[in-house]
Formats: sequence, C-alpha cells, structure tokens
Amino acid sequence: MSALAGHALALRGLTKRYGAFTAVDDVSLEVAQGQFLTLLGPSGSGKTTILMAVAGFVAPSAGTVLLDGGDITPLPPEKRDFGMVFQGYALFPHMSVADNVAFPLRVRGMSRADRDAKVRAALDLVQLQKFTDRLPRQLSGGQQQRVALARALVFDPKLLLLDEPLSALDKKLRAELQEELKALHRRIGRTFVNVTHDQEEALSLSDTIAILNHGKLVQIGDPNGLYERPRTRFVADFLGKSNFLEGTVRTRMAEGFLLEAGPVQLRVHGAGPAEGTRALLSLRPEKLALLAEGETADNVVEGTIRAWSYLGAGSSLVVATEHLGEIRAVLPAWKSSIDPAEGLRVRLGWAADAAVPVEEDAA
Repeated sequence: MSALAGHALALRGLTKRYGAFTAVDDVSLEVAQGQFLTLLGPSGSGKTTILMAVAGFVAPSAGTVLLDGGDITPLPPEKRDFGMVFQGYALFPHMSVADNVAFPLRVRGMSRADRDAKVRAALDLVQLQKFTDRLPRQLSGGQQQRVALARALVFDPKLLLLDEPLSALDKKLRAELQEELKALHRRIGRTFVNVTHDQEEALSLSDTIAILNHGKLVQIGDPNGLYERPRTRFVADFLGKSNFLEGTVRTRMAEGFLLEAGPVQLRVHGAGPAEGTRALLSLRPEKLALLAEGETADNVVEGTIRAWSYLGAGSSLVVATEHLGEIRAVLPAWKSSIDPAEGLRVRLGWAADAAVPVEEDAA
C-alpha cells in the first residue's frame, strides 16, 4: 500500500434535524492530517449521525464538511473516496477473503495484476496472508474485522471511518484489536475517524476525543487532558468514573482555594470560583489513598466501608462519610494494608491537586 499522507477534516456548524428533533446541533471541530479522532458519547448523542454526514450518507440540514479546506458537503459517498468499517463487518458471505478485499478495486476498474498486488499488501498489513481463500464464516470475529479493515484500506482512502468496529467482539479480543488498530494507524499515517460509546477504547486509541451529548459537542481534547481536566459533570462522569464533592468556596489562596462542606474544609489547587460561591469538584477514585493510623494528606476524611468488590488488580470501595456522602475509591490489591469488609472504619486521603472544579451540566 502506498504511504499517502493523511488528509485534514473539518466540520463547520454541522446540524442535522429530523422534523422537530435535532440529532446534531451546530457541531464544529477539526481533525489534523494523520490524527485518530474518536467521537464518543452515549446512545442518541449524535456521534453516528456525524460519521454518516462525513461519509456522505446523511445530508446535513446546515453546516459544511471540509476536506483539506475544500467543501465536500454536496459530494455523494462514492466521490469522497473514504474507507469505512462497519460494526457488523458487512463482508460478502459467498466471497473469499481475497475477493472481499479486492471488491473496491474491481468497482474502480483496476486491472487483475494491480488488484492482486494491492490485496496482498492489504492482507499483509492486517496479518491475514494465509487466509486468502477462506470464506467469512470460516473466520473468527477478530479475523473478519481484519478483513473489513483490509477492504477499507486497500484503495488508499483519504479517510478511514470506523463505526463501532470492535463492539461485537469479546473484551479480551477487543483489547487485542485496539492495540493492533493503534499500531496500524501509526504505520500508515492515515486520518482515522472512529465512533464508539466505549470510554476505554476511546482513551486507548485516540489522539483526540470529541465528547458528545444530546447532539452537542460538550468537550474536545487529547485523552489525558479530558480525563484529568473535565470541564463538566457529564464529561467527568462519562469518561471514566468520578466522585463529586459539593461545597462553598471560603478562602482563596495563591495556589488554590478551600472548599467548605459542612465542618469539612478541602484544600484544592488551581483556579476556581469566587469566594462565597458554590463549587463542584470531580475526584477520580484511583486518586484516593487508604491512610494508616497517623498518616496524613492534604485532605483526610473518615468513613465506613458500605460495599466493596475485588477487581483483580485492585479493590473498589464505597465509603460512606458523614459530610461528603459516599466516596468511591479504587485501591491496589497487591500488598493492601487492609482486608476490605463491610462496616470497617477507614481513613481516606488525597492530594490538593487530585480534585478539579467542574461545571454543572446545562439543563
């Protein structure tokens, strides 16, 4: 396969209405050349509608789709030259692996010799060289997905669009294919646009994640930035898990502020609301520590384990506290200082820079 440079994609005010219902509401974003963008959101958030508009299968009610700065909104799908991988693979059951992969080249009128060379290169890319003569039903789910990838890449598409490509696979195989898909993206340098509702998949694969809810773009950024600095309660709660601590800002300091929740005062680093205003903090469960007797931290709270579960690498505890409600903590299981049990009194601690202020979601 040729090592073509990726192409840049941009959406400007993309909107799609179905009667009185707005599926996509004024979404604007940019995908740089060679980036892996994931559209992430719950069911009904508009992510698949956006992908279908980029592919040309859905006509926007307003807004434009730009490729390398040029408006492609009026172009039909076959003129956009985009590869697409569907959730259900969409392989032809009566065709061999090689014939499935060759199909886009036959449609384009490519000669048999050129087709064969490109098919071999595509199957080599997804490590299926030995399966050329098999039918789809003779392959595992993961192998079928690799065939779908090879078919989408064989004609050197300008973009690769992926519609929940791994959702039909079991968890272990999905994790393996995530690694392969990420390595494939790095090797070929093409621009990928992926749709998923799986947060771990989005974090693992993407250069950039666009989080959507009710048709609106809520926040966009790199995985680390979104996870560590969510802007709203929805983003903090949807991308991973979070505790939410509410209180009133009582004292502003050079490095941050004190948040008062009843008699408890929490030290928080970073910018925040003005003194006297209400604030909401997001605190990730893995950023809490179990404190031994006499051990201190910037913030310490006592509570009782209400529930717990063993996760293999760690334990998830739900700790009931008097003034902050229930707090979830995820603690390493290896050489744990306690044996979790319901009713056990514990002390939790966290650093002043562990929690970040977030906005309440708009009604």
